[in-house]
Amino acid sequence: MSTLRGMFITGTDTSVGKTIVTSALAATLRAEGLNTGVWKPVQSGSLLGSGATDAERLLQSTGICERPEAVAPFTFEAPLTPMLAAKLAGVTLSLQEIITAGEPLIGRYQALLIEGAGGVAVPLTEDALVIDLISMLHVPVLIVARSGLGTINHTLLTISFLQQRGIPIVGIIMNNSECIDALDDPSAMTNTELIEQYSGGLKVLGHFPYLHDKANTEMLIHSVRRTIQLAPIRQALSLIRW
Repeated sequence: MSTLRGMFITGTDTSVGKTIVTSALAATLRAEGLNTGVWKPVQSGSLLGSGATDAERLLQSTGICERPEAVAPFTFEAPLTPMLAAKLAGVTLSLQEIITAGEPLIGRYQALLIEGAGGVAVPLTEDALVIDLISMLHVPVLIVARSGLGTINHTLLTISFLQQRGIPIVGIIMNNSECIDALDDPSAMTNTELIEQYSGGLKVLGHFPYLHDKANTEMLIHSVRRTIQLAPIRQALSLIRW
């Protein structure tokens, strides 16, 4: 594999906001002059051309000039875990095939933000989980978590699994994927502090805001600069493998 300088963005669950956070970070880093690309190794739930896939949303939000099939070499229609969606389409995935398909992107960009599918324990192949792909890529991980009730359990379990495998964690971004009212969900006020306390010192790098309207690139960049600590992310991307 070519030398990869990048970061893997995983979630504590599906639909926690990985795509919008990945888009926002990529757009911001590109605005700062870093030639940053995006890669969605495997996606399921819609076919390319629908406009609904994560890869298409990543490209639309960042303005990166790539073909969607280059960003997402493996796309499957069934709304299932990637291994099952591939199997239903008559495809048997392997980690090496997934990595090989990303080689052109690795060679074209100074840094690559790699968006996972669901969380770290999602099955990718018959014998491998997302965390196995992360291990083979040798990149650190940024965790995207929900802001509301239940996020402490999901986040701490994700952290523990990554740490068991010796995978560096850059930090956590809490995503307000919906407009959270403190009266309806008072846990949102204390979840950050408790995650940092029980994770042994990992930092929450910020709360990405809920965006009411369809976010354009400028809105994403503004939101990152206003709410997210970028220094640890820049530092992680300055390192070549671990």
